[in-house]
Amino acid sequence: MSNSIVSAASAAAGRTRLRLGVNIDHVATIRNARGGRHPDPLRAAHLAIGAGADGITAHLREDRRHISDADMARLKTELTRPLNLEMAATEEMLAIALRHVPHACCLVPEKREEKTTEGGLDVVRTEGHIRPYVEALKGAGIRVSLFVEPSLPAVEASARLGAQVVELHTGAYCGRALADDAAGLAHELVRIERAAHAAAAAGLEVHAGHGLTFNTVAAVARIPEIVELNIGHFLVGEAIFSGLGPAVARMRTLIDEARRPARVEP
Repeated sequence: MSNSIVSAASAAAGRTRLRLGVNIDHVATIRNARGGRHPDPLRAAHLAIGAGADGITAHLREDRRHISDADMARLKTELTRPLNLEMAATEEMLAIALRHVPHACCLVPEKREEKTTEGGLDVVRTEGHIRPYVEALKGAGIRVSLFVEPSLPAVEASARLGAQVVELHTGAYCGRALADDAAGLAHELVRIERAAHAAAAAGLEVHAGHGLTFNTVAAVARIPEIVELNIGHFLVGEAIFSGLGPAVARMRTLIDEARRPARVEP
């Protein structure tokens, strides 16, 4: 393939609008700290959509530490954009997903003692356990995503399982950025790039997320195979200072700017 064809293909990929999914879990975390109804995750979802979000993500955990069953029912009934349910591969969560039938379900690892999701789903060692959940969700017309580490074995296992989507865990990349570890940051970015390329080549839609901020999102957004980013905790935190709408709007702008093809001088 000539360099001109490669450049044209890269430019076309760069022009593809990158979707932004906003995770509203931690709006519910703040509400639950005191009880009652405020702040309302559904109101947050509407604000995020109004500011440029293409979809909403909510993680219904086994211990219901943030999003509740009632929240899920309201989100499914009232949202005007796709709802992505993050869930553990358990019979309880499968029953809930099949009852509400969200646009998509992202299977994630879950431990009661963790503060947030730690790492990707071990799809390589747990294929036999995960497969029935993938098949049941797909059978109900729900798009299935697997939240995995940016590694080739994880991507290959996801393809074997028949998932339509992989969401690449960007936590290690963001952790290197926080540690001001330039070499580690570059290494993690290469891992994400290689995994994204392999996933797209295997016919999987590629998403990414976890820990992304205004300062770290651009490099990930430039990866042409990635079509969606899911961001939550950072945006809810920024909302304390600027409001949720402005925080989402700024993230939307940064993503669009990163995705815009570089100008080629004649």
